[in-house]
Amino acid sequence: MYRAIKILLLTLCLALPVFATALKAQEDFRVLVDALGVGDFPEREVAIKALVASGDPLVSQILQQLSDGRLYVNSENGGPVLLQGGTEDEPSFSDPVSGEVVADIDADYMSKVRINNSLRGVIASAMSQLTLLSPDRGARLAAAQGLLRDADPANLELLNSALAAERDAEVKATMEAARAVMVLKSDVGAEDKKAAIDTIAERGGRNALTILTSAMATAPDALKGDIQTHINTINRSLAVWDVVQNVWYGLSLGSVLLLAAIGLAITFGVMGVINMAHGEMVMIGAYTTYVVQQYIASTFPGLEVYSLAFAVPAAFLFTGFVGLVIERTVIRYLYGRPLETLLATWGVSLILQQAVRSIFGPTNREVRNPSWMSGAFELGGLSITWNRLWIIVFSMAVFVTLLMVLKRSAFGLQMRAVTQNRRMASSMGIRTGWVDAFTFALGSGIAGMAGVALSQIDNVSPNLGQSYIIDSFMVVVFGGVGNLWGTLVGALSLGVVNKFLEPFAGAVLGKILVLVLIILFIQKRPRGLFALKGRAVEA
Repeated sequence: MYRAIKILLLTLCLALPVFATALKAQEDFRVLVDALGVGDFPEREVAIKALVASGDPLVSQILQQLSDGRLYVNSENGGPVLLQGGTEDEPSFSDPVSGEVVADIDADYMSKVRINNSLRGVIASAMSQLTLLSPDRGARLAAAQGLLRDADPANLELLNSALAAERDAEVKATMEAARAVMVLKSDVGAEDKKAAIDTIAERGGRNALTILTSAMATAPDALKGDIQTHINTINRSLAVWDVVQNVWYGLSLGSVLLLAAIGLAITFGVMGVINMAHGEMVMIGAYTTYVVQQYIASTFPGLEVYSLAFAVPAAFLFTGFVGLVIERTVIRYLYGRPLETLLATWGVSLILQQAVRSIFGPTNREVRNPSWMSGAFELGGLSITWNRLWIIVFSMAVFVTLLMVLKRSAFGLQMRAVTQNRRMASSMGIRTGWVDAFTFALGSGIAGMAGVALSQIDNVSPNLGQSYIIDSFMVVVFGGVGNLWGTLVGALSLGVVNKFLEPFAGAVLGKILVLVLIILFIQKRPRGLFALKGRAVEA
């Protein structure tokens, strides 16, 4: 018993200094929190930096409460900074450090600890610093990127500590870049600045170019030559990546043109029909996507992320059915009369546009991107958006599938026979009328799937199809009427040429120049890049 009492007393003796130290630290931290309610904005900025320097784990929580406007102080006599809770009609106040409720506070005398935009920036920078040592990799990366943007030399010591503990390669590279920018802004020796310049130049990209260009003005004369050399190297690299980026943009535009034109290539090639309502098939596919997404969101919200998977077959079937109705009721009576067909389908396009306006209204409709089609990623110096990448993949999948249908199926064989020699195909027992009808339905269905893709990158409106109908005809004529490979090459070629002309000539003049080039090309090759072979075609 005596020994147990001795151990207890010894434990209390050892614990009392620890408790006293902890209590003193809490009191000191409470003083720093109360300093947030004293003075004007410059004094509050000093108080925020003092809080961050304390290293207390509650700092991030306190700063978030300050940013949210939840910290209050007595407007009459100052006093402690308190955290407001409760409701607007019946507010309550508590200690932001201990969490204890403070009673007998008259809310009429309490005023919010105000901050301005400058202080919001200071708080955001401070929050970035505090997350540098977070166990969450994403939080550390975001903090490092925040420090890279602000690059305040006052954070250099904190960043050095974080760098020593960092193990993730990407986060560490971002921290090293942030440290290099801070070194350039600080008063250190030429050797340290040279190492920082090399680090930034190794990172490359437009941010590095901006940093080095800014550093040129204040750099010592001995380092200006190295900085200029790095600037020239980065400029050459960026020029190459700009070309690659334009090629990517061109391929992206070309994939959109391919989706819009591939159905037209079938109907125009097989049936010789100038279908001015093809753009409206694209528009109907986009509205089908909108309807499917709205229905799934309201009925099966858990499946909304997969709404496009349901929209693709729905758009194909619905627009295919609309195309079949148009062919059976209008176009079948106008074969061999291209001018009348053009006028009739133009009238059909106006009817479809007005029908959509009457049902959905004239304003744009929003089709939300699923999470897996949102955002972008970097590949070298190339910026690639996920929605454009998936559209390219989708357009290639549609192209390959259609190619297999035409080459491997009985319907594809009949379609090719009618394309090459309609009379001979009819004499062999092929019902050319039904081949025409289902071919038109197939082309319309593919246009509907193009609408699904376009709904992810363009406004869904009654005029959606009008933006692509002329380009679709240019692709078909340039590539070769009725030839899928020609449509593919033509779409990608025109997409790339457009993107290289736009920076110099502008979007409108660029399209005009493309049209002029196509007209000149058709003068030399009237059948396009890949002309179909056959008695009927060559007659």
